[in-house]
Amino acid sequence: MEFECRTPATIADTLTRTVCRQKTRESILHLTILGFFAGVYVGFGAQLAIMVTHDLAAFVGVGMSKLIGGAVFSVGLMLVVVAGAELFTGNNLIFLSVLDRQVTVRRLLRNWTIVYFANLVGSVLLVFLMYWSGLWKTDGGLVGAKALSIANAKVNLTFLQAFARGILCNWLVCLAVWMAVSARAVAGKVFAVFFPIMAFVASGFEHSVANMFFIPMGLAMKEQLAVVTAAGLADKLSHLTVGGMVMNLIPVTLGNIIGGAFFVSTLYWVVYIRKQRIDEAVPRE
Repeated sequence: MEFECRTPATIADTLTRTVCRQKTRESILHLTILGFFAGVYVGFGAQLAIMVTHDLAAFVGVGMSKLIGGAVFSVGLMLVVVAGAELFTGNNLIFLSVLDRQVTVRRLLRNWTIVYFANLVGSVLLVFLMYWSGLWKTDGGLVGAKALSIANAKVNLTFLQAFARGILCNWLVCLAVWMAVSARAVAGKVFAVFFPIMAFVASGFEHSVANMFFIPMGLAMKEQLAVVTAAGLADKLSHLTVGGMVMNLIPVTLGNIIGGAFFVSTLYWVVYIRKQRIDEAVPRE
């Protein structure tokens, strides 16, 4: 089993000159399909976390329940990285190539826009499939109640809370992608993804694409009286609306961009790429 990895400087150069540039050159069709996949894959991780943790806190405590939920959620990004998909949050790393003048801002925004809405379509489709599957009725509807509680908590965050949690989340997500690029074998990529993703979910940070699944799933559960009763949320769901979802996604998405494009892309660009480009530009004697 090979665990050899690339150095951080090599990761930065690989992302800037190869991986991120290629992402901006994909056709609209390819970006749409791969973005759709990523929305579904992250949704798989989200629904698995709901299923596994819906009653877990009563047996192992809240902290361990969050830890285990984060561990199983990580399958979503594993699918994105290993199987191949385009995830908006991970694509915030493309800003590296913009800073390095390998990619234009227009190309960056094209990628982000197409991928973001393709992620949304994939997430919502999975919500419909999960609803039609009836699996939310598991354990007397407690799985649906867990989904409802998660969604309701998210739409009741303040703008600042959602923004700050969005920054923290994508700082970790982009580090997961960054480290996955360093790995030369699938096992290494899986380990690189697992720990940062487990950390962000267990900590309660906010991921825009995950919320594209969590909140619509909660909206679906809101219509089920038995689920609302099981969750103890009667008369407490006034913010759980489509408008409430939008008002969550705006600060979370902005926070995700800051976390990925600034705290990872920009600062690593300063450390590893800026000096390298200056050295390359200096004529040798």
